[in-house]
Amino acid sequence: MGAGAALEWTSFVAALVVLCAYTVVCGRFFCGFACAFGSLGDALRALYVRICKKRKKKPFSIKAEWMRRLSLVKYIVLAAVAVMCFAGVFTVTQGMSPWDVFSMLRAGNLKMAGYGVGVVFLVLIAAGMCLQERFFCRVLCPMGAVFSLLPVLPLFTLQRDRGNCIKGCRACTVKCPSDIELSADTAPEAAGDCFQCQKCIDTCPKGNIHIGMKRRKGNEVWLTVVRAAVLVGLFLWLGI
Repeated sequence: MGAGAALEWTSFVAALVVLCAYTVVCGRFFCGFACAFGSLGDALRALYVRICKKRKKKPFSIKAEWMRRLSLVKYIVLAAVAVMCFAGVFTVTQGMSPWDVFSMLRAGNLKMAGYGVGVVFLVLIAAGMCLQERFFCRVLCPMGAVFSLLPVLPLFTLQRDRGNCIKGCRACTVKCPSDIELSADTAPEAAGDCFQCQKCIDTCPKGNIHIGMKRRKGNEVWLTVVRAAVLVGLFLWLGI
């Protein structure tokens, strides 16, 4: 883009378009179940919580109010990446990307010469992942910013029957990694930050949370398998 070249239908562009279309239909299921970086964050947070329990200490978490403010940072990161791409200067970030370092580590490549800044960023992000569930996804991920801006069809938008809730119960919000407060009816304003992790559905003592598909629960095994199978099928079709 920065060089003014014609946009080609590459495998990256195809994957981006298909993932965006998939997210519009199924919500951020990819983020919740297939993203390698998100899985790394879940593993680090679980390890940190386990260590705290072993040491009989309460795990630290960033306050929800601060996380709501920090969640705006990902849009700044997305804008910065877009500006650098259009300006043709994105290549100057070579060696600074924590994603490149993460990919190299996954591939077993430990030759990090020239990637010092990227290593530092990855270590800092890993620390944030330990201290806050889904820290990277909520605060820094540019693709997360793209997905959160996309509309989600009512089919998989979470809803809650407030009339049957236990008075004062906030179990779903407390369990939610995005601190989402579901409204009584359809909550489209919450769709963008929902990772489709289904923790709110599992934790509700009254079973009041459901999706827009004929009052079915979003955590039904067959429904999760179907969405996963469609995602895998798309990956195979794209040759990923």
